[in-house]
Amino acid sequence: MVRSAAYLLRERGYSGTAFSDVIAHSGAPRGSIYHHFPGGKEQLAEEAVRYAGGFVAAGVRAATRDDDPVAAVRAFLGWWRRVLVDSGFRAGCPIVAVISESRLADAA
Repeated sequence: MVRSAAYLLRERGYSGTAFSDVIAHSGAPRGSIYHHFPGGKEQLAEEAVRYAGGFVAAGVRAATRDDDPVAAVRAFLGWWRRVLVDSGFRAGCPIVAVISESRLADAA
């Protein structure tokens, strides 16, 4: 559900992503989202932001393993290009989507 929320946030933003969207995207049973996120949409968005941050940080660590900054930047830009192309240029950054529309600046 957290990964699905991150995907949806990057394409629809915070206000455009509802629990029902996350349930449909993830295939999770309706009751489980309320069980795992008793803090509501804000809690889910916070966890999605943390997931997205960890995902990008892991990619940066992998890209910089060889101590070649040029290769690291090329790898990151290549990954980001794939994200944009694969999403039909609908995907943005889920962290920016959340911070620009909500009170979750600390999580971002």
